[in-house]
Parts: sequence; structure tokens; C-alpha cells
Amino acid sequence: MARFLALLAALGTAVAAHAQQPSPPVFSVETEAVNVTVTVRDAKGNLVTDLTRADFEVLEEGRPQDIQLFARAFDPGQDQTLALDLGMLLDTSESMLKELKLSQEAAVRFLDTVPRARELYTIFFDEEIRLSRYDSENQQGLFDRIHAAKGGGNTALYDAIAVYLSRVQDATGRKVLVIFSDGEDSRSSLTLDEVLRLVRSGSVSIYSIAFLGGFRPGAPNGLKARAFLQQVADMTGGQVYTPQSSADLAGIYRKSIEELEAQYVLGYSSGGAPDGKFRRLRVNVKRPGLKVRHRPGYTRFAPDLPSR
Repeated sequence: MARFLALLAALGTAVAAHAQQPSPPVFSVETEAVNVTVTVRDAKGNLVTDLTRADFEVLEEGRPQDIQLFARAFDPGQDQTLALDLGMLLDTSESMLKELKLSQEAAVRFLDTVPRARELYTIFFDEEIRLSRYDSENQQGLFDRIHAAKGGGNTALYDAIAVYLSRVQDATGRKVLVIFSDGEDSRSSLTLDEVLRLVRSGSVSIYSIAFLGGFRPGAPNGLKARAFLQQVADMTGGQVYTPQSSADLAGIYRKSIEELEAQYVLGYSSGGAPDGKFRRLRVNVKRPGLKVRHRPGYTRFAPDLPSR
């Protein structure tokens, strides 16, 4: 675990010159509050938005929890519980050269579509990581930067994910990361197991716009890359979309925005020591025939927890 934390500190130092908040990544292990972002659909796949606190049951390791926080994204006058912190990871590495134009178009159209976020972080990454923080006043500059992005070099995808997670770990509200990438990693300091442990310990929902046209059909590296993007989506209650052309983007973003605007946030206080063990979560809805999607669990690490 010492190596794990040291790598995070090193990543924070590496991007400090590019960030408006140059403090190194710090991950809290004392917080007992657990927030779960939930999406509910009916048997036809329609989003369900009329549920109340009494309709939900939250279980941690099979034990019912007292729901102390209940919020709905579509209700007016919400506080910081549902404020949206958004991260965009744009892969500009050599493996994305063939798909870079479509990726750029996808990123710009996403920014045009998504509701305004409280915080917007963007990370352009290849073998280097370039982090910036934007707001609505300088978003046009972000459009220009996306269009000007050039591809080349190896891919530090895992490190880029870690950098974003470190920036929003202590923030309240909903945290959403959108990855524009083929999912391949060839350069990161973090290993696959380390980045997965980090994802489990956070509360960020990860969505991927996956560009897989650069891989040969059935190529092992392509299958591994797609599997990674699907894994982090499943671990966080997110989704993976695979546009084949620009014509697919409108439908993808419509579904994504509708989902963000129909989410629930359930919060409770979890006891026990931060022992590094995975804690399974289950959210049940008392109304029959509904399907619930959420992260399957989380992990709390202690600072002196040995690696395993």
C-alpha cells in the first residue's frame, strides 16, 4: 500500500504545473458517509422518477442500513448533494490516431449536450498527463483545445484515471467521469490491480465512449482494452458506449443525459474500520418489476494497510 500511495503522490506532482489547484492527491480514509447513486428502470427500460425514500432499501454486506440522505436529481432546489462534478479524459495517444477525429467530435458534442457542471476537469493524456479546470466562461477555449489535439505516444490511461479521482475524492455531490479512449494502456505507473482498487475506493460513476476501430477484430489487446472499460463501468454503476460513426453520438448522449437527470442519491453512515476489504452493496426497490443499477460495493483503505 505504501507504493500505492507514493505513486498517487508522484502523479499529483507530475500534473501540478497544469492544474489550477496544484495540491497533491489526498484520499480520505476516515469518512464513514457512503453515498450511492442509483438509476431505476421499469420492465420496458423506461427511467422511473417517482420513487420516494420509503421505496428503497440499502444493504451493506447483507445488513439493512438507515437511509439518512435521499435526493432526486430531477427535484428543483437541490443542494450540493446532487451538484455535478464532471471529468473528461481524452486519449490522444498513438493507438487513437485512427479514431481521433471521431473522438474529438464526440467530446465537443458531449460538452454541448451535458448539463453545466459545478466543476469540469479535463485531462488530455498520451504518455503525459495534462490536466485543466474549466468553467462556463472559458469553455470555448476547451472546444478549441479539443479540436487542436494531436495524437502520438504511448498511453497512460490508468494514471489519468487516478489523477481525476484524486481531484474529486473529497467533493460532495455526484461525480461522473467520461473516458474518450480505446481502453488500451501502455505507459502508466499504476498497475491494473492498483487502478481497480482505487476505483473501488471512490464514488465516481465512470462512463466510457469507447473507440475500438483501431484494433483488429478479435485482437487480444483490443479485447483486454474493452474488458477494462466495461469493468470500471460495472464497478461504478456507469456504462460503455461504442459509437461507430458520428451518427451514433446523438442517441448516446440523449440516453446519458436522461439518465443523469433521473438519478437518485442514497446516503448512510457505515461503521467499522477502514480495513481494505470490499463491502458489497445492494439497493432494493419495494415496487415490483423495476431494475436498479448502482455500484456493487466499495473499499475503504487504511493508510498503513499492506498491499495484497
